[in-house]
Order: sequence, then C-alpha cells, then structure tokens
Amino acid sequence: MSLSKNQEFQEIVKDILDNQKFQKLDSELHHGISRYGHSLRVARVTYKLSKRLRWNYVSVTRAALLHDFFLDEQLEGYNNAQTWCKHPEVALSNAIQYFELTDRQQNAIVSHMFPSCKVMPKYKESWLISLVDKGVSFYEMYRFKAGLVLGIWAIFFFNMITLQK
Repeated sequence: MSLSKNQEFQEIVKDILDNQKFQKLDSELHHGISRYGHSLRVARVTYKLSKRLRWNYVSVTRAALLHDFFLDEQLEGYNNAQTWCKHPEVALSNAIQYFELTDRQQNAIVSHMFPSCKVMPKYKESWLISLVDKGVSFYEMYRFKAGLVLGIWAIFFFNMITLQK
C-alpha cells in the first residue's frame, strides 16, 4: 500500500484502533494470530477492493475492522458451534456501544459468517466483507496455524521414534 493510501487508511480507522476495548483484541488468539491482526488484515483488503470498485470505502473499511470486535470472555459458556454464530451478534453489540454505525455497516458485521449462520448479507458491502473475511481466514489458517499444527505433529512423531529406541 502506498504511503498516501496507508495514511488515508489510518485516518479512516484511527478512532477504532485507539479504542481501549478494541486494543484488547491484540491478546485474543484467532487463526494463529491475534484477532486484532486478523481484523486489520480484513479491513486493509476490504479498503483496497472497495476503493478500486469505487464504493463507499470509508464505511465498508470501518465495518470490516469491526466485524470480529468481541473478546473470548464475552462468549464463555458457549461451545465452538454456538460461538461460531454468536460472535457476529456480540461484535455488533460492541461496535454499536462505541461507534455510530449505518444500517449497511450493522448488516455487514452481523452477517459476515453467512452461510454458516442464518443472517444473510443484504448489501454488496456485506457480501464483500463476508468474502474477504473467508479469504483472509483461509490464508491465515494456512500461513500461521498449519505450520503450528505440523510442528506439533513433527515433535510428537520425533518423540515417539526416540522413545522407542
């Protein structure tokens, strides 16, 4: 991203990144990195695509950054499947508490897990965030988590082989 585009991106999301609760996402593990890093990556890709498409890139970039605005402690007591579909609602609730959101932004946040969850994207911006989130998640799982899993298995097999000698 060029320096001028990076400055523009930073201006768009500055108040969100400065929010103390949002900053706590930096200690929440998500796809092998922090939820903060994941959300920032989704927002950057969304920014680039929406700007190229000549959409309201300011609005959609902010919604993309807020799509996973939840802390693990807010979902205690839910199993993995429940968390999967509950977290968009919690993210939306948190976002509304701290920021003014348009209907499009609200729908983008609450529907980003479609079709896994029942809330369907109503707007092109919602579809974009949902698709970008899936693409970024796939990349992160492959890039960060797959290596971790393979490393753990390699250590396990190495230990099994050496213990048998």
